[in-house]
Formats: sequence, structure tokens, C-alpha cells
Amino acid sequence: MSTSKSSTPKQASPTILIVDDDSTARYGMRRTLEGLYRIAEAESVAAARKVMAQENPHLLLLDIEMPEESGLDFLRELKAQAESPAVIMITAYGSEKVAVEAMKSGAYDYLPKPFEVDELRLVVERALEHLALAEENVRLKRQLVSEGQFGAMIGSSKIMRELFDLGDRIAQAEVTVLIQGESGTGKDLLATELHRRSNRGKGPFVALNCAALPEHLIESELFGYEKGAFTGATAMKRGKFELAHGGVLFLDEVGDMSLSTQAKLLRVLETRRVERLGGTTSQEVDVRIVSATNKDLAAEIAKQTFREDLYYRLRVVLMRVPALREHREDLPLLVQEFCRMLGEKHGRPTPAVSREALEILQQAEWKGNVRELKNVLESAVVMSRGGPLQPEDFPADFLRTGARPEVAAADTGFLAIDDYREARRQFEITFIKGKLRDHGGNITQTAAAIGLHRQSLQEKLRELGIRAEQE
Repeated sequence: MSTSKSSTPKQASPTILIVDDDSTARYGMRRTLEGLYRIAEAESVAAARKVMAQENPHLLLLDIEMPEESGLDFLRELKAQAESPAVIMITAYGSEKVAVEAMKSGAYDYLPKPFEVDELRLVVERALEHLALAEENVRLKRQLVSEGQFGAMIGSSKIMRELFDLGDRIAQAEVTVLIQGESGTGKDLLATELHRRSNRGKGPFVALNCAALPEHLIESELFGYEKGAFTGATAMKRGKFELAHGGVLFLDEVGDMSLSTQAKLLRVLETRRVERLGGTTSQEVDVRIVSATNKDLAAEIAKQTFREDLYYRLRVVLMRVPALREHREDLPLLVQEFCRMLGEKHGRPTPAVSREALEILQQAEWKGNVRELKNVLESAVVMSRGGPLQPEDFPADFLRTGARPEVAAADTGFLAIDDYREARRQFEITFIKGKLRDHGGNITQTAAAIGLHRQSLQEKLRELGIRAEQE
């Protein structure tokens, strides 16, 4: 192991670590590069770990075939870390298949032995240029975080900046994340941005809302099924785990998952293998899990409705998204951004907001959080006749109660019902009837307003026994 010495320029030269058990190969690479870069050497993966702790290299020239530990395994170890150097793999002649595997595992490029001096210099130069661009992108992303932006989420308050900073630090780490927060706080936006900034950003992002599906459908959605597994299974279907292979699986409202499904999910997390319903063989899945819940899972554990062992599997890193009332100082910024977005959406100039209207927004309860704020503003933008938004542009029920427009006008008797399923059914009846009245019983307009397909709304009406023409 050695480090070459050279005159120090005004800006420190990048450090390159050569990891190869062949001393002759290390010597040749060092002589080729030492006039241009700082060079460190290691004869094994174990030695490389020690050198990296001291030198913090920008680039590794890493031999694939080494005794004790392979370069390919070391590459995977490096790329599982939040920040890692660029890696060029050195392969034996005819090892193209292994080289392709290395590229899939995160290597920048590979060089087959023997290689020309100019070829080595060119590949190293390109790798360092690529690294510089990646570091600039990271710097720009961190600048956005410091300015109060994390993907589609915005907020300049201390609590939001801390959330964005944590997200920026863990995005590239291969850790399981649990996002906690009330409905409407933007948990799905946070999960999406974590994926976009991760090493899996080019892989799939697959989401499953565990509260939106009946219990008997969640398992088939998660794990898939074979043809003939049950009545109606006319063809094989891949589950969300398989679809998310190489990417991220986002389990929204994971706290609503049944205990039996929790047990099966835990088994997949432990084995990293999934078996389709009705199948006899399992297959390996490479998936990062990000989950979200609006429930206090510690309380659910105490009530024995959520498994403690699964909880600790899911919350390797816990991220808590604050309610809007906890960072009201961000409200003017949110209002400004939503008005810009909604103006573009509805083909109108970005509306200003009068002082009186902003005061009302500042004083509201915001039980529905940022999602409710956006809905109230969208209604105001649509109803406004031009000029700054005024209090009279807001929905009447919002002005009367400061509650969510879609709930304020509804009978809230379902809140007194103990049975969750019946309470949800009563809420759906009240909610859909109210929306149908708002749109004169027009199913197409109502479906568009609440984000459902017309056919899905019609099926829901039949399920709940609602006749549109009566509403």
C-alpha cells in the first residue's frame, strides 16, 4: 500500500484508489496516472476499506477477481452507502458478462485487461467529469432544500427544513423508511422524492394504498397470483413486489393492513423472496420499502392490531411530516405556490390574495392539512371573477366552520360509530351524496371532481345503494 507524492496545486487533485491483488497491475496503473492525480493503492478489499477511511478517494479502479472478497461484492457494498466514490471495474479478458453485472450494480464503466495507457486515462477522465456533474446536482438539490423545497414539497420553516435535510441525507441510503403524518400532509410526495433522489431513481416506483383495498385483495396485489389460484384468476398476475423489483415499493396507510397480511409482509422482508398466491415456488425480489401511515403505530401495537416486529422492520428511519397547523408560517408561501399552479391549471393569470382572505386562511383549523388548503384555493380560483381572491370567493361552508369543505356540509354522525367499516360506509354515503348535489346529479362531473373514473363511481353508487337522480 502506498501513496505517491506530487506538488500540490491550488485546487487539490482528485484521489484515485487502485485496488488489485496484482502488484504489477497496480504499478502500471499508478505510473500511468500519478502525474495527473493523487494515487493510493490497496492489495485487497480489506486493505481498501482502511485506505478509504484515510484518503476518502473520488474514484476506485477495482479489480473484479481477488482472493477472499471479490471486487463485485465490494462494489455492491459501496453503492449501498449514501455517498460513494465512482468505480471503474478492471476485468479479465472475456469477462463481459461479469462486467455487465458490475454496471447494473452501479459501476461507472469497466476496462478489460490488457488495456492501453490512453484508454485508461480517457475512462478515468470521463468518470471524474461524471462525478463532478453528480456532485453539482447534489449541491443544487441541497440548495433547494436550504431554500425550502424538496421536490413537490415546499416550506421554509425550521421544522420543514429539518424534514427536507433528513430526506436529502437518507435518500441514497438503502434503508427502509417509515413516514408518519396526518392525512393531507404530503406523505406520498415525500416518498416520491426519496425515490427520485435515490440510487434506484431510474427503477420503478410502485405504490399500494393498503386502506383502499378490501383485505382479501391486498395479498393478491402485493404478491400476485398464478392462473387458477382462485375463482376469477384467469391469468397469472405479477404482484407489487415483483413490479417494484430494482426500485421502490411504497406502502401507503400500512397501519390499515390486517394482522395476517402483516405476517406475510414480514416474511418477505426477512427473506427477500415472494411467492404468488397459488404458486409453489418463490423468487427473489430486490425492493426498497418506503411505508406511510396516519396512525400512531406504537398505540396500535399496544392494542395488538399491529405487529411490533414488523414495526421495527419498517421504521429503520422514521420521518414525521408535520401537520399544517405546526408550521403556519409556511402558509403564505404555500398559498403563493398553489395560486400559481392553479392559475396555470385553469388557464388564468396567477391570482393575488387579499389581506382579508389571507387572514382567514391563517386562522383556519386545516384539519385536512395542505391537501385541504389546495382544495379551498382551487374552489376560490374557479369562483373568482378576477382580481385578488376575496373572502367571498371561498366555499361558504369553509367560511362558516373553517373545516374541510367536503366534510363541513356533511352529517358527521359517522364519527360516533365504533365499527370502522360501518363508519367508513356512512361517510362514503354522505360524501358522495353531497358531491352529487353539488353537480346536479351529473355522474360524469361528480366523478371528475372527486378523482374517480365514471365507471368506478357508478359501481360505488350501486354498492352503497345511492340513486344519482335523487340527489
